[in-house]
Parts: sequence; structure tokens; C-alpha cells
Amino acid sequence: MPWLYILKCSDNSYYTGTTADPEKRLSGHESGIPGSYTFDKRPVELHFAEEFSSWPEAIEREIQIKKWSRKKKEALIKNDWERLKSLSKGK
Repeated sequence: MPWLYILKCSDNSYYTGTTADPEKRLSGHESGIPGSYTFDKRPVELHFAEEFSSWPEAIEREIQIKKWSRKKKEALIKNDWERLKSLSKGK
């Protein structure tokens, strides 16, 4: 099954991705791939993971979250649904 995950990097930025195996993918980020976003931002920590029933759903969610503000991502990570709702309202 596909997973969406959010990592917190050593520079306090967030990285969002999808994978079939969150633990293996985290290990891959920790090992480092030169030129990748997380390579110079290690160590990284897994802060959020959500399982989906299909790859299209997981990828759609990844694209959605990548557009979100830091505050919205943090509300999701904390399961703060009221804050997430508040941040999702138009300005």
C-alpha cells in the first residue's frame, strides 16, 4: 500500500513524499542521495505518515500538501484539525 510521509530536516524544513515502505524510505533519506533535497539537510526525522488505498490518492495528497504553508503542515502533523480548518479558510 502507498504511504504519504512528511520528514522534518535538520534545517527545520519539511519534506513530503510518497513510498510503499516508510521505514525503508526514511533509511534511504538518511543514507543520502547526492543532489537530493534532503542530502544536505540530514539527519531527518519522520513526523507524519498516512496510508492510502491507491497510488493516485497518495500522489494527489502529496501534491496538495506540498503547496501548503508550514503552519498547515504543522497542524496536520499535530492532528490539530481545528487549526488546519482555520488555516484552510480564504484570507
